[in-house]
Parts: sequence; structure tokens; C-alpha cells
Amino acid sequence: MNQEILRTQHPSTEQAFTVLLSPTRRGARLARLLTVAHLGAWGLPSESAAHIVAELAANASVHGRVQGRDFQLALTVSGQTLRIEVTDTRGDSVPPGPGAVKAPEDDYAEHGRGLLIVEALADHWGIAPGPVPRKTVWAEIDLVR
Repeated sequence: MNQEILRTQHPSTEQAFTVLLSPTRRGARLARLLTVAHLGAWGLPSESAAHIVAELAANASVHGRVQGRDFQLALTVSGQTLRIEVTDTRGDSVPPGPGAVKAPEDDYAEHGRGLLIVEALADHWGIAPGPVPRKTVWAEIDLVR
């Protein structure tokens, strides 16, 4: 006789993904692609998160790069909030925090708008120092609007 046991599982509101990536353009691109893939698998929108990750990962590969050390991408869904964290090993190179980011003076400048994009798309963001020699730039997106 065949008996099936049915389990009722409630969908988890807790999801997490963490990966170490090389501080290169390729690593930054992979961070964005992995973000889109994981959020898609979790059934969550990914457009704003992909832009935020692209900017933070690019900053980690350019400004936070230390030869032989990777940067870390962490995605966490807790309740109705997606938290993005990018950690690099240049704690001595801290970008301006929320509200202190300025647009480049030259309209034709090719750099200097990444954190403005993060500030525009994230509901909250900031910088967490340490442990030495690291720093983490994080952003949160409210999933319910």
C-alpha cells in the first residue's frame, strides 16, 4: 500500500546568498548576474537590486581592490526587506556616506555617479567599517511598496 505523507511548509521569508568574487570587471559583472539569478529564483524583483549591486561591486573592484583578496557579495531577504552587502578589504578607502555624495562637477565626467545611483534606488544605505582591514557598503530595498 502506498501512503503519501504531506507536509505543510510555509514559505520562508528568510533567504540568504553569499559569495566571494575576484575584484575585477568580470567579478563585478558576475555579482550582478548572480543577484538577478538568485532574486529570480526567490520570486523577487531584481532591477533595482541589479543596478545597486553593479555599482557597489564596481566600486569594490576599482577602489577596494587589494591584490590577492576577493570582495564578498551578500544578499539577504528578511521579512519584507532585501539587504545587499558588498565587503572589500580596503577599510582605509571609505566613500562618502548617505547624504554626503556629490555629483561630479563636470557633466561629461565618466566616473563619480555610482553612489548617487545607489542613493536613488535604495530605501536605506550606509557604510559599516571593519573588522580591519574590511569595510562593507550596504543597501536595503523594501520589497513591499
